[in-house]
Amino acid sequence: MDQNFRTLTTKEKALRVNLDATIYGSFSEIGAGQDVAVSFFQAGGASGTIALTQSAYDKKVSNAIYGEGKRFVSKGRLMRMLDHDFNNITDKLSGTEETKTYFAFADTIETINFHKTNQGHGWMGMKFQLKPDKEPNTVVLHVKLHDNDALLQQKAVGRLGVNLVHACYFETDSIEGFLSSLMDSIDSSRIEIDMFNIEGPDFGNIDNRLISLKMVKMGLTSAAMFGPDGTNVQSSEILYRKNILLLRGRFRPPTLVNVDMLLSGYRQFILDPVVEKKDVLVLCELTLNNLRSDSTEIDEKDFMDRVDILSQLGQTVMITNFQQYYKLTNFLTDVNRGYKIGVLMGVNNLEAIFNPIYYKSLKGGILESFGHLFGRNVKLLIYPATNGDGDGLYNCECLDVDEKLNHLYRFLMEGQKIEDLRNVNRNLLTIYSDDVLEMIRHRQDGWEKLVPNKVAKTIKRKKLFGYVSEFEEVTS
Repeated sequence: MDQNFRTLTTKEKALRVNLDATIYGSFSEIGAGQDVAVSFFQAGGASGTIALTQSAYDKKVSNAIYGEGKRFVSKGRLMRMLDHDFNNITDKLSGTEETKTYFAFADTIETINFHKTNQGHGWMGMKFQLKPDKEPNTVVLHVKLHDNDALLQQKAVGRLGVNLVHACYFETDSIEGFLSSLMDSIDSSRIEIDMFNIEGPDFGNIDNRLISLKMVKMGLTSAAMFGPDGTNVQSSEILYRKNILLLRGRFRPPTLVNVDMLLSGYRQFILDPVVEKKDVLVLCELTLNNLRSDSTEIDEKDFMDRVDILSQLGQTVMITNFQQYYKLTNFLTDVNRGYKIGVLMGVNNLEAIFNPIYYKSLKGGILESFGHLFGRNVKLLIYPATNGDGDGLYNCECLDVDEKLNHLYRFLMEGQKIEDLRNVNRNLLTIYSDDVLEMIRHRQDGWEKLVPNKVAKTIKRKKLFGYVSEFEEVTS
């Protein structure tokens, strides 16, 4: 849509879709009322757009239509709804209307209960054609509902659904415009879109990992995740009932130090008596702050270089806007209560955590932050640094903290909330990713020995981080 025009209201968007004679399809909604379909009916002209609406609210009816399943508010249920409904429409109508582009909209939503003991959330998606008789595209998103009233949550879902249908047909020129339009007429405090995935013949040039970054940058969510295969995933589903081992880093590029931190941290983490090896999930986290280099803008090419490497290493990646560690652990414990969280960090990061200057914005200062950081089964696993004296180490035992905080520090150490990583490879402590990056960019020999072999091969093959081969340098 031309940005010179004002944003359309929810009713105007629904009417615009209804008046487009080429758009035709179905709406299926489980839970949270039927506010999306209702919006199109109330806008007028719905007979030209809506072929079918249904509410498979009863679980037995839902299973009869879409197949057996235990989780009704899930991505799996949504995908079965979309596939079933789109095939149902095209099987019945394909060939009868040569100018129609068909769609199936579906959502499965859980609103807040009477006692307000649950988190309202749900899945929403579209399977849709942009050209008649062409293969469909599919868009899926997960939403958290933050209103403290079920009716308000239903209204928010109704607006979001209209925005999604409208965006699928009128906001496809720009993925930023598509994402931004989803929040039209919805205050950002009311909903959070924490997973978004789009694929199909008309979106072959879209990398969903980049969408994860854009979502966090645009404030649609505080954290987004994707798996090693590049598919965006929803955090609470992936983190559910998992003991989490997390490494925050710049990964520019990942070095042998990063690998040693993960390996030594994993070996030590699974020794914890409450941690079962089969339930451990390893995460690599990139913050928006760590994605910025010299400028305030994030270089998307540089971001993709890093995630390509992490994907090659088989890592699940999380992107967040949590600059402080306590906000990160708060997020993880909220979605994963009762399971252990291990945070890997260098000793220099631990030193910074004990600097009160970073907590001036909190009324409770450093004590308030530590209440969040070290609560609910969280422990910090600390990777040492070299102190420059031969075989000497700079680790937790010799960390010099402010005298006023020394008793607190010792208490956390004795309570095993902070642990030195044991059995690290001391020969790697002089490797720094910034030095490796400079060696790659300035075509210096030897950088390959400082990163995993798979990383070196990927950098050369894909020419990441400014790498130029000797042949290219000679012929340039």
